[in-house]
Amino acid sequence: MYKKIIVPVDGSELAECVLPHIGKLTEGSGAGGTVSFMRVEEKRMPPSGEGFDYYANEWERMEAARMAVAEEYLTELSKRVHYEGFKVETVVQVGSASEAIAAYAEKNGFDLIVIATHGRSGVSRWVWGSVADRILRSSCVPVLMIRAPGCFQGI
Repeated sequence: MYKKIIVPVDGSELAECVLPHIGKLTEGSGAGGTVSFMRVEEKRMPPSGEGFDYYANEWERMEAARMAVAEEYLTELSKRVHYEGFKVETVVQVGSASEAIAAYAEKNGFDLIVIATHGRSGVSRWVWGSVADRILRSSCVPVLMIRAPGCFQGI
């Protein structure tokens, strides 16, 4: 049923708890699908003002290194998984995580977004926010939210 699945990951164990679920989703889907692991790096603004011009090249080097780390993580993750009949791709985007994920999924014709969530509520959700919830509310692509192992009801 699902032939193009996008899986946002950030390098955490929480984000990777979706991997076995992806395996189950792809198991009965037959050949010809794609699983895309996506990492979004928040846009950072370089320091500005008098005296900071000296650091412009250093800032560019640090940003390039940050993108290389994100790409390396996704490459290593893609080597650890195998989904029969599905090609595994990786993509790094820069921007607001929820906006970038929803826009990329819609623009590229994905059938499903699979994302992990803590399932926080109340004050902790207000303080920490929820990328998964923002994706759910902003995306026209169906979203499957996987609760983190060890979650407690009502938290």
